[in-house]
Amino acid sequence: MCGIFGVLSLDGHPLFVREQLEGMARALRHRGPNGTRLRISSTFAVGATRLRIIDLHERADQPFEGPGQASWLACNGEIYNAATLRRRFYSYPFRSGSDLEPLLPLLAARGASGLAEIDGMFALAAWDARQRALILARDRAGEKPLFYTELNGELWFASELAPLLLPGVSREIDPVALSQYLKLGYVLEPRTLFAAVRRVQAGTALVIRGQERSVHRYWEPLHLLHAPAPRGDRIAHLRELLEASVRKQLVADVPVGVFASGGLDSSMVAMLASQAISGERITTFSARFTQQSYDESVWARRCAQRAGTRHVEVRCGDAELRGAFWELATRSAEPISDPAALPTLLLARAARQYVRVVLSGEGADELFGGYPTYLGHKIVPYYRALPSSSKRAIERGLARLPVSSRKVTLEFLLRQFVANVEREWVERHLAWFGVGLAAASSEELPFEWLAPLLAEYRGRPPLCGAMLLDYCTSLREKLLVKSDRATMLNSIEARAPFLDWQLTAFAFSLPERDKLRGLTTKWILKQAAMPLLPRALALRRKRGLSVPIATLINGALREDVDRCLGSQAVRAHNLLHEATVQRLLAEHRAGHANHARLLWPAITLQYWAERWRPTATNLIVAPPATIADPRCRDAARQFVQH
Repeated sequence: MCGIFGVLSLDGHPLFVREQLEGMARALRHRGPNGTRLRISSTFAVGATRLRIIDLHERADQPFEGPGQASWLACNGEIYNAATLRRRFYSYPFRSGSDLEPLLPLLAARGASGLAEIDGMFALAAWDARQRALILARDRAGEKPLFYTELNGELWFASELAPLLLPGVSREIDPVALSQYLKLGYVLEPRTLFAAVRRVQAGTALVIRGQERSVHRYWEPLHLLHAPAPRGDRIAHLRELLEASVRKQLVADVPVGVFASGGLDSSMVAMLASQAISGERITTFSARFTQQSYDESVWARRCAQRAGTRHVEVRCGDAELRGAFWELATRSAEPISDPAALPTLLLARAARQYVRVVLSGEGADELFGGYPTYLGHKIVPYYRALPSSSKRAIERGLARLPVSSRKVTLEFLLRQFVANVEREWVERHLAWFGVGLAAASSEELPFEWLAPLLAEYRGRPPLCGAMLLDYCTSLREKLLVKSDRATMLNSIEARAPFLDWQLTAFAFSLPERDKLRGLTTKWILKQAAMPLLPRALALRRKRGLSVPIATLINGALREDVDRCLGSQAVRAHNLLHEATVQRLLAEHRAGHANHARLLWPAITLQYWAERWRPTATNLIVAPPATIADPRCRDAARQFVQH
């Protein structure tokens, strides 16, 4: 695991870039604190900061060079079939036991076509000096990030966005990306909020030869729904696939842990991990919230006791969550609107004292139908068939229910359901999962991206189509971004066994009845969990790693929110509609409505704009002295001084 970065001269002019590359290495040191190497030729340069996970010797530090320096490779990730690839290229002069080095002969022999043979998570840069061809590629699910920009006839790339904000790179906002963020709460690849910076798409390779470039797609999730349903005992096969995925993702030369939320997905991972390498060698980590309705630590504790792991509970009180908010605002050049990034950052910070690798349950909900929204789609036809008088009665009853700030209440779900029940399923799904903030300008932002997205999924069955849509969008653009940035800021590698490509293909080939049966979500996964977990844990209602954002906005973050959503700050950045933001905040503060789902993306966008876009004055001023954690306090001071 590491941070990779580099530059290619597109027209063949000589490079003079060592100072810039060294600056990029410093900016990515949190991704790889164990060593840094640079390789520079006349027209191409590449570097890596390394977090040593497999083969801890410096001989395994990157970049790797092929014989005669005809090819170079830098890769951020873990390759789970490295041993198989190594045997295939048995005559290659490997210099290390790294899991990444076997990619060098594979890509030298097969080019971008070889990516389909890789089992793992990765973002890589592979340079073929003879053909003067650069491959920038990402793994199938999009677990590992890779950004690029062009400047003065050069193409620069890096594992994070911030190192690419070089002098001369425009920070003008991409209006299409902004419209996506305001509607969804995240930006769809390949865009970023900066018009000058793009992302390599998941499951693809960007191939550059001089001024020519092409995109090679080696993984197409949209085709997975057409695969024939598997025969035989599907429950047993699912358990076997997950066991195999956990086993291969446990391979490391450093201690390994599990983020255990107390839910079904992470509990299964924790149990399988403890069976594979003995629970005593595994450390589990869970968040302990001070608000009872959000706290799932008792279930995580029970799972840890059953698995025999060393268990660590991480306090996630108001002060800790506020400190995590400031650290993310300061150090991430992307607005991360998923509130779960806050406890994930705190978990990763605690985990770093014990382990260097953590496994999580990310991806199971999208693959096996875990979200309440999927049940909502199933119920819609029955609700629509009700008499109009019954619908009006339900709506009047909902209007009388008090607003709650508790975790994922039935009242909240029902309000969302009724408000969007008459929409076509794709639009309904985006409304349930999205944001829908208003832009500052009275002129319409470009929404041309929306029609193709709706058309791509509209003709698909609602349940499987919604799961595929979430896999291709919110999982990739929000949840995995949250996981990667929060863990790597603390030099921790996160792995997601449910995103194994074979397990993913199996999941999407399953019929709907295996995922949602009656009102039971993730039916087949719960059946597969029965031999592993207590029945009460396997069958309990989904809760997820939610955060008490509603009360934070009115409590610990009140002054921060007042500053960033105040009229002066909103007008200065000109991203959000001032009157709408003021109305939402006033209603939220008065308790007339719980607008946390809308306000949080607005808050993160405003702080992102303050930190990462040049402005005449800093309108949002942090009070660093009130932040308890020294690292967060230092981050806040840097934020103010920026």
